[in-house]
Amino acid sequence: MSAHTHDSALVTGATSGLGFEAAIQLARADYEKVTITGRSEESATAAADRLVEQSGAHVFETLVVDLNRPVSVQEAAAEVVNRSTPIDFLLLNAGMVAGNEQIITSSGVEITVSSSLVGHHQLTKSLLGADLLAPNARIVIAGSEAARGDVPMFQPLDLPGLAEQSFGGDRVAAARAVMAGAEPPKYKPGNTYATAKMFVAWWAAALSRRLPDGMTVNAVSPGSAPDTQADRNANFMMKKVMMPIFKRAPKRFGLSATTEQAAARYLEASDYGDEVSGEFFASPPKKMTGQIERMQHDHFGDIDNQEALWAAVEQTVTDIAGPTPA
Repeated sequence: MSAHTHDSALVTGATSGLGFEAAIQLARADYEKVTITGRSEESATAAADRLVEQSGAHVFETLVVDLNRPVSVQEAAAEVVNRSTPIDFLLLNAGMVAGNEQIITSSGVEITVSSSLVGHHQLTKSLLGADLLAPNARIVIAGSEAARGDVPMFQPLDLPGLAEQSFGGDRVAAARAVMAGAEPPKYKPGNTYATAKMFVAWWAAALSRRLPDGMTVNAVSPGSAPDTQADRNANFMMKKVMMPIFKRAPKRFGLSATTEQAAARYLEASDYGDEVSGEFFASPPKKMTGQIERMQHDHFGDIDNQEALWAAVEQTVTDIAGPTPA
């Protein structure tokens, strides 16, 4: 088992919320360089200034990237290459909760899948192709409790069922249609979010089979952390009913955790050994917080689903951005 070093980290979506808190914890864990991303230079620089103020560490660099714009991801990857510092910990934290109205990006991808997965796939593949991930790098991508299928109002898609019903059994075609916002016919924001995060778990499993020995990737749910801005685009029920309930519920009910506790899950998973890769870690079934554990639901372990999702993401990224390095 190779030792995981703590020299350089890159955190997406780090201008607020869990990404911001994770950056603070990385600095306190003695990382020598923590690169934070924002969608504009102004927001990233302002976040870096606040990070220095709150952590007392002068280890932060900024990187501009809009994960919903393929050109922006390409430019960000090129900038990382120019800086030529291998990344020991890649934290793919950025994402959003779907709102009342379905949003399709200019690239033709449903925005929840785009921000949580497609942009991260493009960025990760680019860094791998440029040999910018350290030999013992750890990759963690943000998952969600919703992907389990036992959270009210959040039901992930039955991809094999959709494939049989509408695509002649072709799971790749079915996944691509879902990613484009074309399936299923009735848009439900909670289900869209749950499906996107299930896709994230499948993606981590598929990527793990493609990484060099010594590198690992895992999907990690931070759990319910209602004090972040993750629900800024959420529907009325999520924002005005569920989140307030989670915030006010007694701690013994396990419905919410602090931002610090939620972000700490990412760092915990970053120190797992080489033998732990391609897994999805979340709270115990039907819980929203607590000690993370490996999820063993059947829909997370289906290799056919994982490989179909990987192929669908690869095809989508090629269509909108051209091929990324292998």
